[in-house]
Amino acid sequence: MRARPIPHERGRHVAMPLGGIGTGNLAICADGGLRQWQLQNSGNHLGGLPYTFFALRVSTWEPPANRTVILQAPPPAPGAEGTPLVNDDHVPAWQRELLTRHPGVRGTTFRGLYPFARIEYHGLPVRAELEAFNPLIPLDVERSSLPVAMFTFTLANDGAVPAQVWLAAAVQNPVGHDGSTAVEGVRAAGYGGNTNRVRRHGGWSALVMENTRVDPAAPGAGQAVLSADSPHASFLPQWAHPEEFLSFLAGRAVYGDADRVRHASWSPDPQIGRAWPGPSPAGHTWNGGLVAPVTLEPGASAQIRICLAWHFPNRYADFIQFGPPNPAWGPTRFWLGNAYATRFPDAIDVAAYTQEHWTGLRDDSLRWTGTFAGLPVDLAEHLAAQAAILRSPSCFLAADGTFYGFEGVLGASTPMWSGDVGGSCPLNCTHVWNYAQAVAKLFPTLERDMRATEFGVTQAPQGYLPHRVLAPAYLRQLWDVPIGGPTEPALDGMLGALLKTFREVRHGDPADHRPALRRLLGHIRRTWDPEATGVLRGVQPSTHDIDLNGLNPYMGGLWLAALRAAAEMGLGDDLPELFARGSALYDERLFNGEYYIQEPEPGTDYQWGTGCLSDQLIGQWWAHQLGLGHILPREHVVSALRAIVRHNLRTGFEGFEHPYRVFADGGDTGLLMCTWPRGGRPEVPTRYCDEVWTGSEYQVAAHCLWEGLTEEADAILGGLWRRYDGRRRNPYNQIECGDHYVRAMAGWSVLDAMSGAVWDAGTGRLTVRDRGHGRWPLLLPTGWGHLTRDADGVHVTCLYGELPSGASVEEAAQPGAYGVGGHGGGEG
Repeated sequence: MRARPIPHERGRHVAMPLGGIGTGNLAICADGGLRQWQLQNSGNHLGGLPYTFFALRVSTWEPPANRTVILQAPPPAPGAEGTPLVNDDHVPAWQRELLTRHPGVRGTTFRGLYPFARIEYHGLPVRAELEAFNPLIPLDVERSSLPVAMFTFTLANDGAVPAQVWLAAAVQNPVGHDGSTAVEGVRAAGYGGNTNRVRRHGGWSALVMENTRVDPAAPGAGQAVLSADSPHASFLPQWAHPEEFLSFLAGRAVYGDADRVRHASWSPDPQIGRAWPGPSPAGHTWNGGLVAPVTLEPGASAQIRICLAWHFPNRYADFIQFGPPNPAWGPTRFWLGNAYATRFPDAIDVAAYTQEHWTGLRDDSLRWTGTFAGLPVDLAEHLAAQAAILRSPSCFLAADGTFYGFEGVLGASTPMWSGDVGGSCPLNCTHVWNYAQAVAKLFPTLERDMRATEFGVTQAPQGYLPHRVLAPAYLRQLWDVPIGGPTEPALDGMLGALLKTFREVRHGDPADHRPALRRLLGHIRRTWDPEATGVLRGVQPSTHDIDLNGLNPYMGGLWLAALRAAAEMGLGDDLPELFARGSALYDERLFNGEYYIQEPEPGTDYQWGTGCLSDQLIGQWWAHQLGLGHILPREHVVSALRAIVRHNLRTGFEGFEHPYRVFADGGDTGLLMCTWPRGGRPEVPTRYCDEVWTGSEYQVAAHCLWEGLTEEADAILGGLWRRYDGRRRNPYNQIECGDHYVRAMAGWSVLDAMSGAVWDAGTGRLTVRDRGHGRWPLLLPTGWGHLTRDADGVHVTCLYGELPSGASVEEAAQPGAYGVGGHGGGEG
């Protein structure tokens, strides 16, 4: 795997999620630790499952040696500096204590290309490496939605004498716990009645974790399974303290009760070790562990696979939804369920499926990561990680198959708003999802489902779209009531719905949303442009959680792109003329010779006026992705992009005043939301103007690439990726109002801009603009592979599914060289 090696000391914030779409997950960290347990349908970055770890025992006869080591590197010193608003570097107290009582490895080296994490362990008598992943196969929602973490340990003996090796996996039985409250040792709310039993089947040995007393309707009701592909694995099914299991690993079976530990001699019998009797007492659970043995002759190697599967079917709408309180709901918790639980009856079935299909799941996932092989390492790592947001607790699939998304996961960046456990800002927020492009490409059926929800559930009878949906869908939606973030239905979200629908049409969506789109477009025109001037006026609620007003390029650009998209979908004969009037007027009134400004209504707060807004050209960014051409004069667009980078890209934040949240600090480089290079900053400026949003950075960088401004794009992306390189922030967790913030999925547009590939399912044409020589991933709604451009032309290679045989590749020249970090050449 082509990925940067990150020593654990420099990767304190690296935590790669292991989990499928809507399944919950855990994280594998650069030091080898397992943290951020989020299995029970609730986001919780500090979620713990104590006493869950891997260990290794190695013995040799001559020279006589016997070592037992925890497979985790030393933690940072207590009090080490953290990063504002991020807790990915948190090492729980129990892991620190375990490593003070028992030796860990000298160090680790992490390599990550999502969904694969690889860890090399240093300082062991044998060579040991770990591959950890959860299957990710674009276009295949089911196989990318498995509640499982898959671990493959490769052990090699480079010595001159045989070595006996035992690989140990320990895990706490999590069944009954709600995933949100604190766990202290083996004690937590919901525990009690936990049992672990041994099951052997098909060459695999498994520990089945259950709870005999949990309410079947409780959030923590379910099952988990820990298994190894070793028919000779030994088990200590039920124990309370790590010393018991490590003694078992060291050669002594352990049994007893909570207050007393007695030792018995080790037996080579591969059946279960002596177990603690009966279900766990109230408020307590059991830990369980397995030990897989292997003998390594000099020069030999072996692999041992470990599978952790889980099944927690009871997802509830237990989060605070927007809108006014509704007394009619009472204390009811609305059950939503999980799509994966309708496919698998329990975790045993999940584990059996995974074990049977392990090779195919891994091969197809590797085939996907292989499409990034032609890209620079930084680019490949960060763009592959876009899918981690989708498969974090930010998104889920309900039992009825409906796809939902929070804005992010509550965490260290959100206690001032909504706490640090659960989902941030429910649900399907239209204006934030305006930026997210990864889901539409990776799993287009999920984006189609969001459009079906918007037009089949959320849309008001008057035609407008509230920017959030209430779940379950049978509830009365947010019609004619205050919403929140902003208060009134967001206009940018409505314009984005038109653009996203046209995107899905171009991706081959067979659904016909035109009647709903006509109602929506009619509402927008009546409310904001009743005189058909081509420009929007009045109060314009936006993603900045404030009401814009007057002429402004942010909302105006989305409006112009939406008019062109609506015309393409046949929603009005007068739309081209309306677009022409609006484009000319916006350009004439707002372009100041360098960039586009706002003409706000006098005396209103939270506007930017003469400022330079980073998102001022978001409509043009959309237009390029949809093949709609320039909606404003290209020379003015290019000038404005250069101005955005020149004025808003800041290097060094020492002494910078952060009125709201700190997303860039110290020596960081980041793109500020708005600056006032010519003066005139309002006393109450647009909210969040002094913040750095990765979603906007990706949007501007991708647009720069479309216009041929390679150096500007490199400067933005380089700063973003240095901030999130693992040293101070997690490359798998870009934050805003919460962790794994979905706006960051704008990053996928960088890949599309780099490759220059634009697909139109209606015409069956794949248009490839001149980007110089290189190879890029190519992802279409029916298949994926890679696109190569060399001296012989453009070549498409299919690696999964089908790339339409009738597609025609057309080279469309566009000025400028495209690439990031030196990738790509000049004009072809």
